[in-house]
Amino acid sequence: MRLRLPLLLSTLAVSDMAAAETAAAPEFGSSVVQMLGGLILVLALLFACLYLLKRLAVPRGAAGGLLRVVASSAIGPRERVVVLELGDTWLVLGTAPGCITSLMQLPRQELPRPTGAPAKDFAGWLKQIVDHRNAR
Repeated sequence: MRLRLPLLLSTLAVSDMAAAETAAAPEFGSSVVQMLGGLILVLALLFACLYLLKRLAVPRGAAGGLLRVVASSAIGPRERVVVLELGDTWLVLGTAPGCITSLMQLPRQELPRPTGAPAKDFAGWLKQIVDHRNAR
């Protein structure tokens, strides 16, 4: 009987360790699933917010086609010159923090077409730069 008791205790200890190892595996898997679920939820919320911001920022109705930014150019760190199309008139405005100044009004015109070479794709541009550096 004395021999059976240590054998029984060692068998219980081995079975407890095996149960602990099998219990740890589902915990790890469930935590990964929980983490991925949280990531998907955060990404879905991000895209939903971006969609709502886009929908709210676009003017609707009669105001939607009334005003359009034709061109804009920075002339300083916080100053810009902006050309707005309002009906058949272009308004040239100077903008600075807290100040918008009307510079001039022009009749609506067609935008000039760029006369330079058409823009290359990134791969072509990169190949040109690498070839230029290798030629040195």
